[in-house]
Amino acid sequence: MRPIGQRTLSDIAEHLGAKIAGPFGTEYQAEGEVLISGLGALSSAGPTEITHLSGASYRSQLPTTRAGAVLLRPSDLPQSPVPSIVVDNPYLAFARVTQLFAPTPPPAEIAATAVIASSARIGSDVFIGPYAVIEADAEIGDGARIGSNSVVGSGSTVGSETIIEANVTLYSGVTVGARSTVHAGAVLGAAGFGFTANEQGCYEEIVQLGGLQIGADVSIGAGTTIDRGAIEDTRIGDGVKVDNLVQIGHNCQIGDHTLICGCVGLAGSTRIGKHCIIAGGVGIGGKNPITVCDGVVISAKTTVTQSIDKPGIYSGTVVASEHGTWLRNIVKLNSLADLFRRVRRLERERDNEPN
Repeated sequence: MRPIGQRTLSDIAEHLGAKIAGPFGTEYQAEGEVLISGLGALSSAGPTEITHLSGASYRSQLPTTRAGAVLLRPSDLPQSPVPSIVVDNPYLAFARVTQLFAPTPPPAEIAATAVIASSARIGSDVFIGPYAVIEADAEIGDGARIGSNSVVGSGSTVGSETIIEANVTLYSGVTVGARSTVHAGAVLGAAGFGFTANEQGCYEEIVQLGGLQIGADVSIGAGTTIDRGAIEDTRIGDGVKVDNLVQIGHNCQIGDHTLICGCVGLAGSTRIGKHCIIAGGVGIGGKNPITVCDGVVISAKTTVTQSIDKPGIYSGTVVASEHGTWLRNIVKLNSLADLFRRVRRLERERDNEPN
């Protein structure tokens, strides 16, 4: 990929629909236009980089910044020693500025070593890297990019302008919507973990006959695995963002614009609503399939074993402690059931005492 060149500060402000102020809130002098060639942190950005002040904990770094410009709120403008773009949400503005400096994809090309089935349908302006494999009846949309060594299985569909990075595997019957990104090493549409014991206690496979449907504008992280459905399809909604090393089991349903952070594990048939945030290391699964309603935030390392039907923030983390203390606490924790029975017995005896 090729990096983008310089942009003027005026161009960036226009992209954001925001105004520019000079140092310490003075009037910006357009004749001394600032040229921006990259992005940096508030404490280390140089004169040709733009940075942002998004949190109070970084405010002490603002007076000494050497950045070419800062994205900040109006209240922080008097302390800025450099030109500033004034916005209500600096972090969102910073995200949009990063898009201006995104590397450009390689030009449309199909490598000589790519293997493409005669029945595959390849759109226009497509890039297919060395040793990629496009199997029978697969479809690659216009402007899509298929990285080196990736496999698009039979009957699978990659939407227009979607990027499949190197070493990704799409099994058969997988659909990835438009403008999505699948990062390296992801495996989409593998068989779910379905087995049942026979009369001899040996496990027999439940063949996974469903597919995997992934919506538009989805991001799937490196090394993430999403299983195909057992009978019905596994479904990932539009705008969902999935981090690295996430496991999503068969028949899961993920609602639109939900965020799933690294190392999350979702048992088969889990249903997550729209606009949820599942933080790192969360595990979801129980005796029955779990349903999480729209607008739920589950904090890091929480284990969810029952459905959640009310929006809000949910936590179930045990704070780390010294090992000996932890062992003593576990002994006490294991005694809670006996303690509860004793308390109930005492309450009943009290209630039966004559007045």
